[in-house]
Amino acid sequence: MRLEPILPARFIAEGGCHSGTAVVALTHDPRLDDLTMMEAVRSQAFYIGVMGSRKTSEKRTERLQRIAGMDTATLAPIHTPIGLALGSKTPAEIALAALADIVRVRNGVERRSV
Repeated sequence: MRLEPILPARFIAEGGCHSGTAVVALTHDPRLDDLTMMEAVRSQAFYIGVMGSRKTSEKRTERLQRIAGMDTATLAPIHTPIGLALGSKTPAEIALAALADIVRVRNGVERRSV
């Protein structure tokens, strides 16, 4: 593992992602997360996810449509809110739900209701 002193969106734009990459935005800062999502949908990443409530996710989708001109098909690969619906409350449970969703996508398993 190496630490890259670069904004995530720039790292992705410069070819930092490949087909084995999962892009996960966790900052809750639209200035970082929105730009990261704009670049991630153009990458080869197998998983793109962003943390936030349903309301926050709806606002993000609206911003990306309005500001970046992204349509529904372009935004479809973004898993938002991130993670499987496990009723997670604690940071550890949220992390588990996010990782479970990443594994699900990596293994080609469709999301289904419980």
